[in-house]
Amino acid sequence: MGKRREARERAVQFLFQQDLNPSENLDEALDHFWDSQRPAAIAEEKGPANWGQPVTLPPPTAAEGEVRLFADPLIRGTLEHRDEIDGLIKSHAKNWELHRIAAVDRNILRLALYEMLHRLDIPPVVSINEAVDIAKKFSTPDSGKFVNGILDKVKGELMRPARIVQ
Repeated sequence: MGKRREARERAVQFLFQQDLNPSENLDEALDHFWDSQRPAAIAEEKGPANWGQPVTLPPPTAAEGEVRLFADPLIRGTLEHRDEIDGLIKSHAKNWELHRIAAVDRNILRLALYEMLHRLDIPPVVSINEAVDIAKKFSTPDSGKFVNGILDKVKGELMRPARIVQ
């Protein structure tokens, strides 16, 4: 799996977590999230030898740093523009209340729409393809079609090329 795909998947996981259990301190929440996602932390958690003992993790690897470097601005941008993005979802998700959309799908849509609207370095078709693949992986069998339908409607309204970086 590529670093950007992994970063997007992690971003969706954080946004899902933040959606269901909002944190007052975003920086602390992000640090805790990233520490909990590290393979060393996961391995430590699974091993019974040190249960209940404080855990000291080694420094993040270069690969872990790359993933976070791409994901953090996506997370922060999505949260910063959440009201605008939610309004867009509401206007395109006919017969769907925002809170009735599955939380995973809702956060996949939020991330992809943030990219499409505010990240001119990412072509909209890339955001859509990534979102559909992540929806297929983390949500229901029909989620890919649902996510694609909404994002495709928004793509049609964008005032920039869908396939190139600006």
